[in-house]
Amino acid sequence: MNKALSIVLVLMGLASTGFSQQRMSIPSEKPRLIVEIIVSQMRYDYIHRYWDKFGEGGFKLLVNEGAFCKNARYNYLLTQSYPGLATISTGANPMVHGIISNKWYRISSGDAIDAVADEKVSTVGGSFFSGKFSPKNIITSTFGDELNLYDPLSKVIGVSLDPGSSILTTGHNPTGAFWFDAEKGNWVSSSFFMSNLPAWADTFNTKKFANLYADREWNASKPISTYDEADTNKIKAPEVKKKLIDKLKSMWDGVILKKSPTLTYSSLLETPYGNLLAKDFAIASIVGENLGADDHTDLLAVTFSANRNISYKYGPQSIEVEDTYIKLDKELAHFLQFISQSVGRENVLVILTSDQGIASTPAYLEKSKIPGGYFDPKKAMALLGSYLKAIYGQGNWITAYYEKQIYLNHRLIEDSNLKLADFQQKVADFMLEFSGVSNAITGSTLQSSNFTTGIFEKFQNSYNQRRSGDIIINLEPGWVENNGGITSGNSAYSYDVHVPLIWYGWKIKRRSILSPVNMTDISPTLSTLIGITWPNGATGNPIKELIE
Repeated sequence: MNKALSIVLVLMGLASTGFSQQRMSIPSEKPRLIVEIIVSQMRYDYIHRYWDKFGEGGFKLLVNEGAFCKNARYNYLLTQSYPGLATISTGANPMVHGIISNKWYRISSGDAIDAVADEKVSTVGGSFFSGKFSPKNIITSTFGDELNLYDPLSKVIGVSLDPGSSILTTGHNPTGAFWFDAEKGNWVSSSFFMSNLPAWADTFNTKKFANLYADREWNASKPISTYDEADTNKIKAPEVKKKLIDKLKSMWDGVILKKSPTLTYSSLLETPYGNLLAKDFAIASIVGENLGADDHTDLLAVTFSANRNISYKYGPQSIEVEDTYIKLDKELAHFLQFISQSVGRENVLVILTSDQGIASTPAYLEKSKIPGGYFDPKKAMALLGSYLKAIYGQGNWITAYYEKQIYLNHRLIEDSNLKLADFQQKVADFMLEFSGVSNAITGSTLQSSNFTTGIFEKFQNSYNQRRSGDIIINLEPGWVENNGGITSGNSAYSYDVHVPLIWYGWKIKRRSILSPVNMTDISPTLSTLIGITWPNGATGNPIKELIE
């Protein structure tokens, strides 16, 4: 009888274990952890371009087992990184959330405004200037703000090498926003968010991972000759192609960038090892803050911002960019595996997207006989200044030019008894004479008109009356500003606005979503899924395929 009882108890134990495992695989009522992964300047076509180079656990896992929005786009003109990040977090366009560009000009004070700079706050954990940033310029609330208001026990963490990326993805009152101090090699924050770094962040800094990664040579992940998607392999003449590849192999021998003779942390801002450091710190934040450990939904926003600098420096068709994504895919696989094991895939909602795309270099387009070119804003402003002086007399009629926006001297125009709207139109008409300029529209027109379709709707969605320039220009497809890099992003064309958007994990069914998705839809979708108030300026709509 005792033997029979023992057998029954063993069977009950096995049944109990099986039932427990079954319960663990059932998704929680709400996701315990939301992980936003933003790969800066990732164009939509990168998924397919590098597909055969990816492993099974990174981008492929998200696409194959998640909901892939294949027609997700930004719907405004000035597609830069900071407006994109703010659009994701607020569910609104720049005209509403106020982050119209990475920088703008304040006419009232005559100052250049960095979107997240704040002289009134101080650094926590690093060099003097590295932490002087805050979200004071975001006009609306973010998804992170609303999550915190709904449940004060929820934690909101932002991680990125770049301060703006960490701040704009979280909002006004996160548990912590952290970024990298390229002078000291530490992860830091701002007094706006905290008075001291948490113990886990201090511990991470003492391990000096930044020293290890900054000291690495940038080695190619695969033989250089196999980088079939890079610009060097688009050359049609086989003999020229072979000579160029042989030259690259002899130059690099698998080393894309040799390490600096002296340790410099700034190199991490533009090599794939910066992404590795950001991933490591994100994992440390999950462990240190116990993210996803209870039924209070937490948010972790991780931005891989090194890709942005690499793309500007080398161009989207370069070996450097291709290798960056091959390496990032491996780090992404490790990150996804970690959160699945530590929190449980069924308890974690992962969203992967990008803040903007990027244009091909004019030199690359020229090889295929596609129109393109560089617009030089310095030369254009010099000619515009001379033109205005010839018409209206001597004076500094132009006060600033930032990111396709021209700011005029309102005081001089008023003192000269000139109508601002007429003056703006005169400038707009002149700008249309430049090669590569497709459109130019005045602030007065944008204030008095309501555009609902076409390119001028995108102008209007970028325009904020208190912050935008007097005239905004748009370049023709294939044209980019000559601003120090070999290319840039900042247009309403597909290569800049079309980005990947993938949902994976908690209650997400595998599917392809072909219907149009506005990037303002992300925060309303998240808010609807977990049943909280939308960000207060949100204009997007929930993605119906995800909430049905």
